[in-house]
Amino acid sequence: MVALCGLGYELLAGTVSSYFLGNTILQFSITIGVFLSAMGLGSYLSGKVTDNVLRVFLLSELGLALVGGFSSFFFFAVYTYLEHLFYYVFFGILIFLGTLTGLEIPLLVRLYKEYGGWKLSLAKVLSVDYVGALAASIIFPLLLLPYLGLMHASFFFGLLNLLAGLWFAGFFREELKLRFHHHALIVLVSIALLAGFAGSSRLVHFFENTMYTDEILTTQQTPYQRLVLTRYKDDLRLYIDGNLQFCSLDEYRYHEALVHPAMNAAGKRRKVLILGGGDGLAVREVLKYSDVESIRLVDLDPAVVKIARENLHLKKLNEGSLSDPRVEVIHADAFQFLQNSEEFYDVILVDLPDPHNYSLSKLYSRHFYQLISRRLEAQGVMCVQSTSPYYAGRTYWCIADTITAAGFHIYPLHVNVPSLGDWGFVLASLKPLDKERLFDLQVPTKFLNEEQARALFSFAADLQRPEVEINTLNNGQVVQYYDSDWGKWR
Repeated sequence: MVALCGLGYELLAGTVSSYFLGNTILQFSITIGVFLSAMGLGSYLSGKVTDNVLRVFLLSELGLALVGGFSSFFFFAVYTYLEHLFYYVFFGILIFLGTLTGLEIPLLVRLYKEYGGWKLSLAKVLSVDYVGALAASIIFPLLLLPYLGLMHASFFFGLLNLLAGLWFAGFFREELKLRFHHHALIVLVSIALLAGFAGSSRLVHFFENTMYTDEILTTQQTPYQRLVLTRYKDDLRLYIDGNLQFCSLDEYRYHEALVHPAMNAAGKRRKVLILGGGDGLAVREVLKYSDVESIRLVDLDPAVVKIARENLHLKKLNEGSLSDPRVEVIHADAFQFLQNSEEFYDVILVDLPDPHNYSLSKLYSRHFYQLISRRLEAQGVMCVQSTSPYYAGRTYWCIADTITAAGFHIYPLHVNVPSLGDWGFVLASLKPLDKERLFDLQVPTKFLNEEQARALFSFAADLQRPEVEINTLNNGQVVQYYDSDWGKWR
């Protein structure tokens, strides 16, 4: 139980910091390193405990239960109100939890040695400790995070730690000889954790209402990300892990730039593949073409598609596109889908999240675009959302050069989306395109006309291409550019 809780707190901390700060691998690497170092400190300090080992162990369990249980609450509160202090509080809590976790095993070994025999102690403690860690690594991502969420999961681990402490106190009640203030402490910790668990939903709702100034229509923690849908009058917005995905007042600019140049340039457009775009907005634009026979939408998270289909506001915005009989939705990782796919497509639209972590980096790699090239018809066209060429110039051109390295002819374009700023895409084909076809709009649009379509492909002097490396599965270069580029604006 104590091993399960220890690793649970570590997983929670890494997840919360990734949620708020992005770059999953960096956040988890820092979290694991600091936590393990603090465990080493705790193991060292256990040698300084010369008497009252039973009582020290009980107090450490209560400390872990209280601070660990409230850790997500502290992280949310500090990020919401004192964001500049987040790392200080984060590392302080992480070191505290790691130190007390490091105390546990050495103290348990000493207790087993005194009460259970030395030969039994070390083997039993370590073997069960490893089993507990395995249990935490399985139940956290598969059960606790998707079904309870971060805040509930945090209090769950705290209550489990408290249960271990209570069992321990009951088993050694005669040896412990607890006084009134010890019992009062146990009662107070129990009440605090139970109250926190019971009020977790309200706490999360309170913090999110503070972080998102508009009315929150729905929130959901999925196994992959946290979804928040907000509304202010006619302004509907979707956030994923705190990052704005679209604003209903101007999203048509983004999606018209993503979809229509590619649809115009393709030799045929009977079969369309959309990677990402679970909100149905890109599908809405594709369905404007009467010669489209089938659209296959590949989105990892079923929750995004469910909201797009069932939320009345979002369904109205996407015009019920995901319920069209020509649309097939597949929930899969885009990379794995392409590896296993044998079909060919006339148009492939890549509407995936920005490459802000290394797990997303593979979806912007040369190998990924090579996989796309194998599924694209000879006269087919691809268009990739490629972040902002103004705010993240090296990132944008890294994506563009990587697509070129995968064997494509590229046609960079960008559009002003007020809620996002200057936003970029890369149109690409296996054979050179007749550029005049890009401007021949054949369907009704709100933003694009021939003049605006031509302007998409014009870049000002301050948006010219810098020297960059391409992104591969091995180097993850695009993430380094992304962190550096956007870091300047934060």
